[in-house]
Amino acid sequence: MSPMHSRLRRNLLLGGGAAALLPMLAACDKAAQAFSGIDITGADYATDFALTDHNGQARTLADFRGKVVVIFFGFTQCPDVCPTSMTEMAEAKRLLGADGERLQGLFISIDPERDTPEVMKEYMAAFDPSFLALYAPAGDLPALAKRFRIYYNKVPGATATSYTMDHSAGSYVYDPQGRVRLYHRYGSGAQALADDLRKLLAGA
Repeated sequence: MSPMHSRLRRNLLLGGGAAALLPMLAACDKAAQAFSGIDITGADYATDFALTDHNGQARTLADFRGKVVVIFFGFTQCPDVCPTSMTEMAEAKRLLGADGERLQGLFISIDPERDTPEVMKEYMAAFDPSFLALYAPAGDLPALAKRFRIYYNKVPGATATSYTMDHSAGSYVYDPQGRVRLYHRYGSGAQALADDLRKLLAGA
């Protein structure tokens, strides 16, 4: 066989091998990008809580088994990030159609001074009446924030009650078995959240 033919054969074989690898590489890439949110399956943080909801009922993640759960930390007087995130959560529920009943939205207050149960109940009703606001005593909040790896900080205002709160802006997502699975960054959008929730409901 001439050198030219040898080179041609080698190139064809190499090209065929690369072509054969392409579907496998595409499959790996597809698997790696199965979710729009950040996959944190197996994380040893944000795994559970013991809090009180705005109706005065003690709650843990076990109460919502069989549903996908989305948790957002915020405060009711937040001017933008919090209402935007809760609106996206409510829209994601709508996009799920009949499966929307299998979504539990949870809002955990980082402002126990102003976020009374009455205030939080009214706040949740503005987005979806099935969503629940949860709160911890002020003294327990630092430990809760540490367990969920969220940041919050009180920023003084002109008066004692006009302060604001700096805080983390993402959401944690749990599958129907109560396992933390995803972290959705602020602004990811309702469609991306709904798509991920649908996959979790289907057993992903």
